[in-house]
Amino acid sequence: MVRPKILIVEDELLIAKDISIILENEGYETRIGITSVQEAIQVLNEEEFIMALIDVNLSNNSDGVELGSYLLKKDTLPFAFITSYSDNVTLDRIKDTRPHGIIIKPFKAIDIKSTVSIILSNYKHKNIDFFRNEKNLKENEIDDAPFILKNVIEYINTNIHQKIDVVELSSLTKWSHHHFIKTFTKYINHTPYQYILKKKIEKSKETF
Repeated sequence: MVRPKILIVEDELLIAKDISIILENEGYETRIGITSVQEAIQVLNEEEFIMALIDVNLSNNSDGVELGSYLLKKDTLPFAFITSYSDNVTLDRIKDTRPHGIIIKPFKAIDIKSTVSIILSNYKHKNIDFFRNEKNLKENEIDDAPFILKNVIEYINTNIHQKIDVVELSSLTKWSHHHFIKTFTKYINHTPYQYILKKKIEKSKETF
């Protein structure tokens, strides 16, 4: 039987092994030995995980919060931070990535077990609620997507010289982030990322 796998991004090997033992006793498989954002992204693209645990301060000046930002944009995997810092500056940086949880060092086994269990349960129900809500949208609502997307397109064109965050774009609509990307791609024939890049290239050509 294949066990669900959790990625542990932690540069202190003893801590990574402690977490791994705790989780493997709970029936999970773990992947350790990943100590940088670049390594983590590569592994995430090559292997299948159900969640990730990320140390905030990694070795070689690698910043775990950057990985959190990456996972926020991908929006395909729940993740939690592990840190020995709980100051306001660190917490504000962490909050910007909208993690599903945080574990403060030093931790106990119950901290790891309870946090992982709650995160996975909430994430599973989030997906169930998403598909239920998407079905209700299709069955019960008038299709006002073109009008909503018209406002999004106008916002992109107005702010094309600025950094445009797709999560921010989805907040301009009444849809979830998943539904926004799916609907945008269906009507515009480009993902939001592709459309923004296309418009930026067009604008840059106009200056020459």
